[in-house]
Amino acid sequence: MFRITQYMKTLLEPSPVGPARKPPGPVVIWNLIRRCNLTCKHCYSISADIDFKGELSTEEVFTVMDDLKGFRVPVLILSGGEPLLRPDIFEISKRAKDMGFYVGLSSNGTLITEENIDQIAEVGYDYVGVSIDGLKATHDVFRQRKGAFEESMHGIQLCRERGIKVGIRTTLTQDNAKELPELLNLMDEYDIDKFYLSHLNYAGRGNRNRKRDAFHQMTRDALDLIFDRCWNELKQGIHREYVTGNNDADGPFLMQWAERNVPDQVDALRQRLQNWGGNSSGVNISNIDNLGNVHPDTFWWDYTLGNVREKPFSEIWSNPQDDLMKGFRQTPRPVHGRCGSCKHLAICGGNTRVRAYQLTGDPWAEDPACYLSNEEIGVDSHEDDRLEMPNQYPNQRFSDPFPMKKSSEKSRENNEITRSKSKDEAIQYVNI
Repeated sequence: MFRITQYMKTLLEPSPVGPARKPPGPVVIWNLIRRCNLTCKHCYSISADIDFKGELSTEEVFTVMDDLKGFRVPVLILSGGEPLLRPDIFEISKRAKDMGFYVGLSSNGTLITEENIDQIAEVGYDYVGVSIDGLKATHDVFRQRKGAFEESMHGIQLCRERGIKVGIRTTLTQDNAKELPELLNLMDEYDIDKFYLSHLNYAGRGNRNRKRDAFHQMTRDALDLIFDRCWNELKQGIHREYVTGNNDADGPFLMQWAERNVPDQVDALRQRLQNWGGNSSGVNISNIDNLGNVHPDTFWWDYTLGNVREKPFSEIWSNPQDDLMKGFRQTPRPVHGRCGSCKHLAICGGNTRVRAYQLTGDPWAEDPACYLSNEEIGVDSHEDDRLEMPNQYPNQRFSDPFPMKKSSEKSRENNEITRSKSKDEAIQYVNI
């Protein structure tokens, strides 16, 4: 996650640059349930509105939570599927809060209603994030359900009325990029605390819909808009959180913005960004799925490190022998192509590895979604030599540099989705 507001504040009110922070343990994004009531086009978990066998029981969740606390995990993001469909979600959430975790709830917002808002408020979530992927018509098409936008915004309004910190999360695509200014205006209309711009990652349903990924110029325009809005609000004394995720080129791009607007602060900003270090999959970010499988992050569901039913998370995460994890934890990471030659590698950390893997079969290839030019990253080669954006290799799979470690046969069977055909392909999967 790239915290734009945090860095903008240091540009507006300079202070000495401190040492790099080392979190005590990884943030755990926990997909407690795979079932969801929507059918979102960019879902990474490929969920459905059905019950999935083999999901962790309440007691198993509690056992894992005890291990996470002992491992000094600071943050739990409870997700899905739609976590509010899990009958014990409030029991789990309250226990997590009582144990001292920072607890976030990641929801599609449609199930936040008058019937459960008091329970949500009683838990005391540190943050509730709701996915909004366009204005009314666009969002409803994304969610493949009429009325979803109004339901989600109503859920957000209920949270604000109860004093719950709530934010909206937007996945940037070609379909919604033009609506970004109006989406940002929802912050004013609903007095929303946080805006999270998520760059599309190639996993789950997002992988199948990558043709609609916002191309490089659209991404640059979107970031410029958010940078300028955040800066202007801070100068007016308005403090909202603007963050982005899944494209760590945002760090060097902010540095370029600073060179134009506050050049005297660029050196300090560069040091802060290097302290951040960019992508932290497999290091400071982790994922547990609904069956208890542990992954480097939420977009690596094809790669399983172990299962919490068989070994504690702390033991799985500490395994020094896993090839992919060794690469994630190497400094610098073993990236090649333009990423390996990039002068900003210490800032972005090689960006998002799953996109490289999905397009080439090599997790250490260059990230095709990096929207910086070769000139901007100090690479002396022609732009035509870059890895093409999605669909260059629509049918070809490349040999793996190491075997992908799949879930167990039983886990795959339990997570199996039955596809059906109708007028359009009936994609029976859902988003968090």
